[in-house]
Amino acid sequence: MIKLDQFLKLVGIASTGGQAKLMILDGDVKVNGTVEIRRGRKLVSSDRVTIQGRTFEVGDVIK
Repeated sequence: MIKLDQFLKLVGIASTGGQAKLMILDGDVKVNGTVEIRRGRKLVSSDRVTIQGRTFEVGDVIK
């Protein structure tokens, strides 16, 4: 498992935790098609994260 804010940093969407937090709180991030505003949301390999028109499958990034 990985937290949502850490995942955004890992894939290079956010360069800092603060930037990731703002993206999440602004409602820019969707998890499995639903806006997610909890930066501590724990992601599992089957989750799909969408931001800035890009979708990432958590399991494809974390192996």
